[in-house]
Amino acid sequence: MDPTTATLHSAVPILRVANLAASLDYYTGVLGFAIDWRDDTGIASVSRDRCTLMLCQGDQGHAGAWVWVGVADAAALHDDLQARGAIVRHPPTDYPWGLELQVADPDGNVLRLASAPRVGMTTGEWLDMHGVRWAQDSFGSWQRVD
Repeated sequence: MDPTTATLHSAVPILRVANLAASLDYYTGVLGFAIDWRDDTGIASVSRDRCTLMLCQGDQGHAGAWVWVGVADAAALHDDLQARGAIVRHPPTDYPWGLELQVADPDGNVLRLASAPRVGMTTGEWLDMHGVRWAQDSFGSWQRVD
């Protein structure tokens, strides 16, 4: 196989939304995205820096999707988004894979925004899709926090 024909390019997640106009207001006015394009069928593309997302009204998937996005500085981004009124589901927390925060949109889609892990930090609690908190025990296994 010719490796140039098997090359993958960037992924663009499609998030199902109930009201495209309201979602575009949130993504542009609160999360700092810009509208790339929008058509009459209820789908639009938004981007911020190198991150592109598609929003689709009432089609293509289920509300409540999760998307992981690498960012330069999760702590600074948290401060900016919180000041803009974003729905911060979980503040920046250290994990082995990075410093990550969770931001939700009005439809319950979750953006996991993460930067490089901070050296020497303790792994924090994880918040799952049901709002349940989990923490690692001394053996590295995740346990539900009651």
